[in-house]
Amino acid sequence: MTGMKGPFDHPGGGRAPNLAEFEDLAAKAYARLPDHFRALCEDLVIRVDDFPTPEVVAHMRVGSRYNLLGLFQGIGVPFRPDVTGLMPNMIWLYRRPILAYWADHPEDGLTAIVSHVLVHEIGHHFGFSDADIEAIEAAAD
Repeated sequence: MTGMKGPFDHPGGGRAPNLAEFEDLAAKAYARLPDHFRALCEDLVIRVDDFPTPEVVAHMRVGSRYNLLGLFQGIGVPFRPDVTGLMPNMIWLYRRPILAYWADHPEDGLTAIVSHVLVHEIGHHFGFSDADIEAIEAAAD
């Protein structure tokens, strides 16, 4: 990802956001979500890492660690049993694959891409499939 401008600029000249700056970008994207939406995510843990682990890449069968921008891990809210002791649902945002996608689609803007991936993964937290999320996105366009 060399050759990128600052964290929110068009690729082509400076640097990409580091992990801490990217976490800040993700936190700001989350903070812009409607209050009632965030209230339904109160137990959701959001993490940022450079790449998915090799085990995640193999399990998801994505072929390359650059092919996974985000990941939901857990049990969707409608399917969670009413018991204590469950691990919290987690969302992973993968900085380097998102930056690579942004380099190929600079017109989308880094903030918009991070928001899109975050909302997509939150959709899984609510129990939506990829097909459900795509249908919702298509209806919103």
